[in-house]
Amino acid sequence: MSEESKIKVGISPIGWTNDDIPDELGGDISFEQCIDEMALAGYEGCEVGIKFPRDPKILKRELDLRHLSVASAWFGCYLTTKPLKETVDRFVRHRDFLYEMGAKVIVVAEEGIFDREASQVPLSHRPVFSSSDWKKLVEGLHTLGKIAAEKNMRIVYHHHMGTGVQTFEETVKLMEMTDPNLVSLLVDTGHMTLAGGDPLELIKRFPDRVKHLHFKDVRKNIMELAIEKDMSFLDAVKLGIFTVPGDGMIDFIPIIKELKRINYEGWIIVEAEQDPKKAPPLEYAIKARTYLSQIINA
Repeated sequence: MSEESKIKVGISPIGWTNDDIPDELGGDISFEQCIDEMALAGYEGCEVGIKFPRDPKILKRELDLRHLSVASAWFGCYLTTKPLKETVDRFVRHRDFLYEMGAKVIVVAEEGIFDREASQVPLSHRPVFSSSDWKKLVEGLHTLGKIAAEKNMRIVYHHHMGTGVQTFEETVKLMEMTDPNLVSLLVDTGHMTLAGGDPLELIKRFPDRVKHLHFKDVRKNIMELAIEKDMSFLDAVKLGIFTVPGDGMIDFIPIIKELKRINYEGWIIVEAEQDPKKAPPLEYAIKARTYLSQIINA
């Protein structure tokens, strides 16, 4: 089997329309334009955004026309703050949708004690989980992992800025506390770099747990400014802290080499939330696809 067939390259619609702040970033860009440009740029698949139809038949027809498939979609958990049943009920619907779309993994992240839409919360002001929070999170994730397994799917946990699982150490702790048969890992290069960690080291630490990847690059000058000014996550995004692979400070070549070494089979999703008026989505999608093709096939 070739490297190209083992590693599939997709893209997130977040570069066209930002789900958290669509009124400010890309609200005028249609679903059709987004998937047309994904296909034109040469991607095999995508994740699901706010403008995507949620009827599997409709969505599958539109994506099939463009030779695209669904890799996964974000699911926000509230395991630390709400009754487990509330998260489970939503998760079952989300799982069933992704199953109908042919996805094998479900991206999950704990949003409890975290207002995802609060654009003015500084980067330094984020949740710190108590031992009780960790216990609820682990037990809840095990429950979701079992529900995913009913459809032969996996949950992949997304460490994320502004949440209780943000840093390298917190991500390691979560992996060590959870059952590897029930909870896998999503490594996001941009979030881990911004959190002060090394995404390559995270892959090396948990080679058997990594089942999904988000590839975003970081503009070093804006990261330094965001940390110095203690900006909010979304304000940093609007300023341009993230960009596509090959356009920032992260060296993706050793990451790709490590993925080949561990025989990674799954998706790499280009996910670079930017202002589409400043960073034309098609241009940046092509830039990322060209760069990744070069280093994957090197």
